[in-house]
Amino acid sequence: MSLTSRLLATAAAGLALAGTLIAPAPASAAPSEAYAVTSATERRRVDSVKTPKLNWYGCYDWGQCATAKVPLDYDNPKGKQVTLALLRVPARDRKHRIGSLFVNPGGPGGSATAMALGAPYFLSKSILDRFDIVGMDPRGVGFSQQVDCFPTAARQLPTLKSLAMGFPWGAKQEKAFITAAQNEARGCSTTGRELAGAMSTAEVARDMDVMRRAVGDSKLTYLGFSYGTALGQYYANMFPDRFRAVVVDGVIDPKAWVGSTATSGQIQDDRLHSADGAWKALAEILRRCAAAAPTKCEFSNAPMATFRTVSEHLKAKPVSLDGDTITYAGFIGLVLSALYEPDAGAEVTDLAAKLYAVIAPGAAPTATEVAHAKATVARMRSRAAGREFPYDNSFDAYSAVMCTDGLHPAHGSSWPAAAARADKRATYIGRAWAWASVQCARDHWTVRDEDAYTGPFNKLTQHPVLVVGSFWDPATNYEDAVKSSRLLPNARLLSSSNWGHTAYGTSACATTWTDRYLLFRALPAKGTTCAGDVQPFTTPLTSTATAASADGFNLRTATPAEIAAHGLPPADAPKVLPPVIG
Repeated sequence: MSLTSRLLATAAAGLALAGTLIAPAPASAAPSEAYAVTSATERRRVDSVKTPKLNWYGCYDWGQCATAKVPLDYDNPKGKQVTLALLRVPARDRKHRIGSLFVNPGGPGGSATAMALGAPYFLSKSILDRFDIVGMDPRGVGFSQQVDCFPTAARQLPTLKSLAMGFPWGAKQEKAFITAAQNEARGCSTTGRELAGAMSTAEVARDMDVMRRAVGDSKLTYLGFSYGTALGQYYANMFPDRFRAVVVDGVIDPKAWVGSTATSGQIQDDRLHSADGAWKALAEILRRCAAAAPTKCEFSNAPMATFRTVSEHLKAKPVSLDGDTITYAGFIGLVLSALYEPDAGAEVTDLAAKLYAVIAPGAAPTATEVAHAKATVARMRSRAAGREFPYDNSFDAYSAVMCTDGLHPAHGSSWPAAAARADKRATYIGRAWAWASVQCARDHWTVRDEDAYTGPFNKLTQHPVLVVGSFWDPATNYEDAVKSSRLLPNARLLSSSNWGHTAYGTSACATTWTDRYLLFRALPAKGTTCAGDVQPFTTPLTSTATAASADGFNLRTATPAEIAAHGLPPADAPKVLPPVIG
């Protein structure tokens, strides 16, 4: 069925969800004799761990914090322990409380404790009323015991500076990038080895099952975004009879994430095709811009060709905007980051138009044009900052999870050719995604997690899993959501035409169906597609609203201390998008 047909077929369902939530009958569970159960091996591992006592204390104004110890190695439950940090925002309607809702923002390496504290900004009132919102920072991440791949920040800084280019362009940069990635991998395989070798997603799923018991829930309720969808699917397959409801939004295909013997020679994104999703979104933006009037898209004069002109110019020579240098990788990085947002169309075309005014063949840019281009780049860099990894060990954590979870090519030296092929498949974007995993090359990264879970990912779960995918997602290709929904026999796919990464908060339809499932385990009808509220080039340029808050507060980049300092949002404040990391 075409996108247009799906939208027409489900428009009525989407409109019906705008009203008050009414408790429907929950989706039926699989018959007890049919659904899979937690394996004897996993029962032995997690059930041998005594339920931790969580001593909650008030923190960050409206939050409650606690720590717990879990085994570094679940095969040795009384051996060395790892400390986990948890934060919860208590349910507001204690009389009608359902239980705890565990949340994860993705990454890997994103802080779930920060996401939980920020829940009043993005979760619906009905969810905040009836669930304790719980964030558990995964082992190695955030306020949990951190993985450190270098003995000091000073030792890591040269590596991060080399990797900060985003992705390399040209043989000289490629050589430097591979060397830096090798240093990162060597550090995690030596200095950080003990924890890096016990950070696979399976270990986090085991931790979450123990914490489920610790908060007093007989079954897990979970909402995961981006990489958090991998965690949700791991849990559903490792503990198929231990969850009440699992929602995964912005979905990773776990089989592609892990890989197989047949695909072990491929870089990870040749399996995931995140770059393909981003290129599909960029091409559609440029196509829609071409069809729009100049009053709605300032880049509407042959945008595909003009975008290529800007790119080729920057490949040949970076441009200086009054002392601020813009490289090709920097430009594509800003484009990719903009594609994560619902207003991707306006952001991408504004950047491209401003740069083209400065570098167009034969152009003699005025001081005003240069200033406008510089200001646009500065604004977009600031907005993109939440998708970068400042040194607080986030890159170490990101790498430790990705490199221990999946299979990767044998040699780092194979990446330049693979990245070039990726660029041919997913124009402009292929290299950016390809180079994200070079540190995982097997001749670089040598530490392994012997208890990593590699499947199967097709268990018949006791209760359904809600799989949410967005057509234009630049980080988790919509096709991954389709594949994941087909892998799990008891899953339901909810599609959305929104722009940006993940669907929750982009329309009443997507948000309400997610809420209804979490509250009542009610599933949307098969084939349901939600229409995103924001679509590119539908309004005059002068009416385009900024996505930034008036005081510059950004939930995605804010620390728990900054969230608390900003205070609880007013009861009637509009919700913002979830602070997804991915």
